[in-house]
Amino acid sequence: MKLKIGDPAPQFTATATDGSAIKLSDYFGKKLVLYFYPMDDTPGCTKQACSLRDHHQEIQDQDAAVLGVSTQDVASHQRFTEKYNIPFPLVADTDGAVSRAYGAIGGGGGLVGTGTNLFGVANRMTFLIDESGHIAHIIDHPDATHHAEEILKLL
Repeated sequence: MKLKIGDPAPQFTATATDGSAIKLSDYFGKKLVLYFYPMDDTPGCTKQACSLRDHHQEIQDQDAAVLGVSTQDVASHQRFTEKYNIPFPLVADTDGAVSRAYGAIGGGGGLVGTGTNLFGVANRMTFLIDESGHIAHIIDHPDATHHAEEILKLL
């Protein structure tokens, strides 16, 4: 079942960049930019993370937090975070459970969809979650280079 605006955001507990447990409920009371991306330190994913990094303060000024999710492990996320000075947590969704709950793995057809599903790589998509834990906006095909600007228009 595909998530839609107004649905409760699927709950999760996963491991963050620093090795701590992170839960969706940690963000209740503020807006959350929950973005899924295919892989650390690849050209598109780096552009997307850097866009969010460069506008992180503006996003925070809108009472919103940012949380990135991909299927790489904590060590990969730590290297990516250090290399690009990423100021927000990345979730190590190594079993793909969070990505599947949000439809970032398991959706889409065609060659790309089949390949990402086969290899457990998340599709690039973003969910804006409101203060009460409901989906406020879904960006199915974010512009990696200008992703923060897309988000700021919706916050």
